[in-house]
Amino acid sequence: MDYLEKRLEERDIKPTSVRLLILKEMLSHKEAFSLGSLEDALDTVDKSTLSRTITLFHNKRLIHSIDDGSGSMKYSVCSSDCTCSLQDLHVHFSCRRCGNTFCMENLSIPPVQLPKGFLLESMNFVLKGLCDSCSKYAT
Repeated sequence: MDYLEKRLEERDIKPTSVRLLILKEMLSHKEAFSLGSLEDALDTVDKSTLSRTITLFHNKRLIHSIDDGSGSMKYSVCSSDCTCSLQDLHVHFSCRRCGNTFCMENLSIPPVQLPKGFLLESMNFVLKGLCDSCSKYAT
């Protein structure tokens, strides 16, 4: 649990037992996760507690959010050195077959030239197709 406590303390989050449990579950996901998937996995944790914890983790930049077009916001745990600035943004991939969304941290979002006077505050770049597991079954 020392590692989990350290991750929370790095983001100025008090490491309560419930927060540690939620972070542990979040870190168990290879792909991005939704509130619903956390509710299913942590059925003993109150839904409002999960929602408040996601909001806290997001505000403290422990996790980032992904709008993959599925209608359900997805989340992923940030790396320790991530500040969630525009320079830290990366591409996400949404699989149309399994519905999973993956962080492609090695792919930066291409630069965008906005017209004069526009100020960029955030971006969302989602590629869609078949993930490596699902593409094996494509016909």
